[in-house]
Amino acid sequence: SESAQPSVRSAAGIALKNALTAKDETCQEQHSQRWLQVDEGTRSQVKQGVLVTLGSDNRQATMAAAQAIAAITATELPQGQWQDVITTLLQNVSTTSTGLKIASLQTIGFICESINPDILATQSNLILTAVIQGATSEEPSQEVRYAAITALLNSLEFVRQNFENEGERNVIMQTVCEATQSPDSNVQAASFECLVRIMQLYYDKMRFYMEKALYGLTVIGMKHEDEKIALQAIEFWSTVCDEEIELQIEEETREPGQPAERDNYQFAKTTLPQVLPTLLFLLTKQDEDADEDEWNVSMAAATCLSLLAQTIGNDIVAPVIPFVEQNIRNPDWHHREAAVMAFGSILDGPDPN
Repeated sequence: SESAQPSVRSAAGIALKNALTAKDETCQEQHSQRWLQVDEGTRSQVKQGVLVTLGSDNRQATMAAAQAIAAITATELPQGQWQDVITTLLQNVSTTSTGLKIASLQTIGFICESINPDILATQSNLILTAVIQGATSEEPSQEVRYAAITALLNSLEFVRQNFENEGERNVIMQTVCEATQSPDSNVQAASFECLVRIMQLYYDKMRFYMEKALYGLTVIGMKHEDEKIALQAIEFWSTVCDEEIELQIEEETREPGQPAERDNYQFAKTTLPQVLPTLLFLLTKQDEDADEDEWNVSMAAATCLSLLAQTIGNDIVAPVIPFVEQNIRNPDWHHREAAVMAFGSILDGPDPN
C-alpha cells in the first residue's frame, strides 16, 4: 500500500520473498508446495499487488517487490503458471516511466538469476530485446542502463542460441562495449563484469571481438581510477587465463589422433606486450592503510600475473625480470614490494630450470 511507511513496505516484500525461497533444497520444495496450495484467487491478488508496486516512487518498495516477483516466478513458472509475467515486465520496460523501467529490468534480472535457464529459453528473444533496448547508448537514463546491463549479466547463460547468431551476437557485444564508455561508473563496472561472464561462457566466439575492441577497452579499464571498474577489467584477463589454462589441460589429456573440441586462441600470449606492463604498474598501487583481507587492484593484478605465468609459461620470464631488478632497491616501498610480488607471482608456470 502506498499509504504505508517505506520501511514497512520493504519489510513486507522481503518477508514474502523469504516465505518462498530457501537455500536448502528440501526447504525450498516445502516453501514452493505451500505457496502452490494457496487458492488461486489469493495468489492472483498477491501477484497483482507486487506488480503494481513496481510503479511506486519508493525505491525500497520496488526493490522488495522485484525480489518477491522473482521468488513467485521461480515457483510458478516451472509449473506452467504465471506465463504472462515476462510479457507484463517487458511491456513495463517500453513505458515512459523511468522508475517503472528500472524496477521491471531489476525484476527481469532477479528472475534470470534465480530460475533454470531452460525454463526461460523460449522467451530469451523477448527478454534480450528489452534488455538491449534499456542498455543501449541511446537510453538517456544511466540508472535504466545500469539496471539493463545487470539484467543482461544475469541472462547471459540462457541466450546461448542468440550468441550462435552472428548478427545478434554483434548487437550484444556492441551494446556491452559501448556501455563500458558510459559516464556512469556503475554502468561501466557492470559492463566489464558482463564481459567477464561472456568470456567465461563464450570464449569460442570472442576472437573477432578481441581484435576489434576488447584488447584496448580492457587495458584502458585496468588503469581506471575507479577501483571497481579496474577490478572488473583485471578480472577479465584473469578469466581469459583461466579459460586458456583449461584448454591447455584438455590438450594435454586428449588421446593421440583425437581432434580438439575447442580452439585455443592464445589471447593471453598475443596481448602480453599490452597487458603485462599494465599489471606490473598496478602492482605498485598498494594502499598501506588497506585491510590485508580487502581485495584491491594490487592484489588482483598479482593474481592475474600468476595466472598469466601459468598460461604462457617461459615467455613471462624475460619481460618480468627487468621490472624486478629495476624496482627491488627502489627507495619507494611501493616499488620494492611490487618487485617482490612480481617475482613471486611468476614462480608457478615457467620451467624451473
